[in-house]
Amino acid sequence: MKKQQRLPLFKENGAKVSSPQPLLRDFSQSLPMSLLRARESVMRQFRPNLRKFGLTEQQWRILRALSSAESLEVSQIAESTFLLGPSLSRILKDLDKRGLLRRRSSDSDLRRGVVNITPKGLQLIERVGQNAERIYAQIAKRYGTSKLSALQSMLRDLEQQLSSLNSKTAPEKPKKAERG
Repeated sequence: MKKQQRLPLFKENGAKVSSPQPLLRDFSQSLPMSLLRARESVMRQFRPNLRKFGLTEQQWRILRALSSAESLEVSQIAESTFLLGPSLSRILKDLDKRGLLRRRSSDSDLRRGVVNITPKGLQLIERVGQNAERIYAQIAKRYGTSKLSALQSMLRDLEQQLSSLNSKTAPEKPKKAERG
């Protein structure tokens, strides 16, 4: 039996250690971590503005999603804001109590929830949005308008490429047994 070769694994401080596992890229070069660090840097700019208006990041994402459509089903909100059902349900309840949105059952299927933003919610979007646009302008000035535009384009392209990769490599769902 052949002995497994140990590959060198480099730590961030440059020290070598042996590992029976394949060599991994340095943690600082991890794409998910790079994206998280960039997101955190961006959100650090916006959080004070959201706090000033008594909003969390998740509440803001929901209001922004609702402001772009007449109404949305709860499942559509979850998908567009990347929020899980239990969290989304709690946040919708809070925003409803504050009069920023309205929840109702779908006319076609009473099991489905439909949500729309209220005039009060739209007013809040406008007020928060004014400051948000100033923050965007500061970011663009600091980073560069063309670089920011190119970054957003590259991120959209990355998302599309990986989405199509997932659909090609995702295992097929088992088919339901036919009923006769």
